Amino acid sequence: MRKRWVFDGHIAGIGTASGLRAVVGLWQQSPFGPFADAMVELPSGHRILLAPTAEVADFIAAVYNFDETRVLDVAASRAAHQLRVDAGPLRIRAAMGARTRLGSIARLVPPPVAVHPDWLRAVNPLASRLSPGVRTAGAAKGGRQEYYGVTDLHSIESASVGWDGGDAGSLTAIRPGVTFGFSSVPPEPSLARVRTTVVEATADAKKFPSRS
Repeated sequence: MRKRWVFDGHIAGIGTASGLRAVVGLWQQSPFGPFADAMVELPSGHRILLAPTAEVADFIAAVYNFDETRVLDVAASRAAHQLRVDAGPLRIRAAMGARTRLGSIARLVPPPVAVHPDWLRAVNPLASRLSPGVRTAGAAKGGRQEYYGVTDLHSIESASVGWDGGDAGSLTAIRPGVTFGFSSVPPEPSLARVRTTVVEATADAKKFPSRS
């Protein structure tokens, strides 16, 4: 049986008028303890991983596709309907909004079911119809399988996004979708409550700790 690595927390998706798109993970539980990371796709299509440790960077880069990886301090927090991210060249200050229609639908499914790989495989065709570009199950790098179980979803109403000391522009939809893996985030900026499960190929399972 292949081992599973479970990441429990939140994923934020941000689009900007300049074309920069960012996906931020805030993980309360993970194989590496609590941490945050950011994936940035520049208007040129250049994809950058911002990770807090080399160990985390190695694991994420083994699952997703990047053109560049930077190991640096990543600070991310949610409080009083605000999202704050400081990760090297990336700075985000965002205001959270109401639960979305998809968030209300997700809350109808019991959480143990909503995050189970069998369920996520079954609803995968429906997910892309409800939210273009989004998939709940698919193939990652190196023969791995990955599953996204969303149990809640809130809109991001406004955001100030900086990159390399400059203003990345006003908040916009995430179009085109990001290309780090087989799935993008929802097109509209949002914060998802999510459990991500990565099932490693047998030959790769020995490279990383399997605690969840």
